[in-house]
Amino acid sequence: MAACPPETGRAPKRIGVLLVNLGTPEAPTRAALKHFLKEFLSDRRVIELPPAIWWPILHGAILTRRPARSARKYARIWTAEGSPLKVHAERQAQLLARALASPSGTIRVGTAMRYGQPSIASGLSALAHDGCEKVLLVPLYPQYAASSTATVFDEAFRVWARMRNMPAVRTIKDFSDHAGYIQALAANVRDAWREQGRPEHLLMSFHGIPRAAVDKGDPYYSQCCESARLLGAALELPASAYSLSFQSRFGSARWLEPSTTGTLARLAKEGVKRVDVVCPGFVADCLETLEEIAIEGKATFLNAGGTQFRYIPALNERAEWIAALADMVRENLRGWDLADRDAPPARGETP
Repeated sequence: MAACPPETGRAPKRIGVLLVNLGTPEAPTRAALKHFLKEFLSDRRVIELPPAIWWPILHGAILTRRPARSARKYARIWTAEGSPLKVHAERQAQLLARALASPSGTIRVGTAMRYGQPSIASGLSALAHDGCEKVLLVPLYPQYAASSTATVFDEAFRVWARMRNMPAVRTIKDFSDHAGYIQALAANVRDAWREQGRPEHLLMSFHGIPRAAVDKGDPYYSQCCESARLLGAALELPASAYSLSFQSRFGSARWLEPSTTGTLARLAKEGVKRVDVVCPGFVADCLETLEEIAIEGKATFLNAGGTQFRYIPALNERAEWIAALADMVRENLRGWDLADRDAPPARGETP
């Protein structure tokens, strides 16, 4: 083998942080939704039926009928900048990069979607091209489920498995009880109440999953309950003043109960006239919050006899949430020398 080459200047070592959310179609059109839904619903983590059973259903009734219906829903919440989820994801990444900035420019922050664009592959490739030899993967799901967090891990490691020079890797599994996340949620709710008054009841709506997933070992349900309990405590609410529910059902399987739709109808029929809904499982507004809750949920409550319905927006770019996210990243980068050297003390620490 040839002699070692003479020492030359090396590119600076960097650490990458990749924020990952679920995904979004490229446009509110039938064609774009068909492409998006095919990718999403082909994931074996999302639909656990045997392919021989699921494939004819997916490529038959679902991809024939659902794209047009979903496109109409997306059209109701689409903005001049594009998909709300993608817009918020990009802004969150930019704000986090500023919060983690240091004179040496050690940390790079990127964003990706599990389904659609920008893909996890493109996000990891960009970090590698930028000289990131260590990567922290951050799925932006507060509560862990195999159909959300685990599939992000699956895809990221598929990408890394094809790399000759794979980076050192760390992941954040969940942050359902992280103090900063709970405090950001509470501040968000308090601000809404300060501006428009308090409701008779606060409903905390989480994304649903099949009950079978919990029976198989997903900690999702217990983590949702813990997040709801901690938020209720932070808001100093008695147990009777709030409840939790689960939205976004799909298919005929038994899903987590109670359903958000059923709970809104029940509250109205029981005489609750004013309800606020917050979605602690979503850190950025998207179809499931802006259309399913703010539009469809409102119609359900009012049609059942309620008089005032308010959806409290997701954390989005709130300063408290960005600060909490930065704290989580710093906590998970400890021990990686470059991050330790550049990081300011976490809030409450003595320098």
